[in-house]
Amino acid sequence: MEGCIFCRIINKDIPARIVHEDDEILAFEDVNPKAPVHILIIPKEHIASLDDLPKDREPLLGRILTKARAIAAERGIAKSGYRIVLNTGPDSGQDVFHIHFHLLGGRGMAWPPG
Repeated sequence: MEGCIFCRIINKDIPARIVHEDDEILAFEDVNPKAPVHILIIPKEHIASLDDLPKDREPLLGRILTKARAIAAERGIAKSGYRIVLNTGPDSGQDVFHIHFHLLGGRGMAWPPG
């Protein structure tokens, strides 16, 4: 989608520190990390938010979460624990309207998060 920063990263118009890429998923380091490990995991297909996910694309979410688990293991945070965040809509804090998951770890986390 034109103007979407994540679509521009997918298209390699904007550089990113990519940690995983396949046909459907791109994972890269957040430029403004909130934890020692802060990876964004996105589908390559532009889907604005969870509310816009077509029913036939629901299996993609399982692939993304499975990849998040693998990245957590690769980054050495699986044993100590990690958090996966998905914001949906403006009140949640979603500011890029391309569905994306935050993988956060490497430090203790507080609850509630907001």
